[in-house]
Amino acid sequence: MHTTNQAKVIHASVDQVWNRIHDFHRLDWAPNVIEKVDKIGNLAGNVPGAKRLLNGAFAETLLSLDEVNHQFKYSLDEGPSPISSHEVSNYIGTVQLNETGDGETEIVWTSSWEAKSDDAVEFCHGIYVALMGDLDNSFH
Repeated sequence: MHTTNQAKVIHASVDQVWNRIHDFHRLDWAPNVIEKVDKIGNLAGNVPGAKRLLNGAFAETLLSLDEVNHQFKYSLDEGPSPISSHEVSNYIGTVQLNETGDGETEIVWTSSWEAKSDDAVEFCHGIYVALMGDLDNSFH
């Protein structure tokens, strides 16, 4: 099992951050990373089973969404190398928001998957760090 775990303090309240990220189909807060989001199917972005295609390359499915605990989980169903379905399996991402107590929010983005090599670790880490940077910048 391979994993990556990133955390960042976002300069906004947990409710503000959650309102920005809890819609699985909305990633306009990440303009430097996500150029295009295609909604696949008819499910709303807060309904488990919702599907999206990011930048025409990353197919993902929302697995769960917990409004109370500010967490969602998703699967990566297909992507470019080194995270294609031929190279990785059982890819699960989890986004968790935690109140820091001072009006800011800690976001923890973890993912795990099975693969024969660890090539995807650095690839995924870089994407999540960039996403979290864009998220923080969206509040300035």
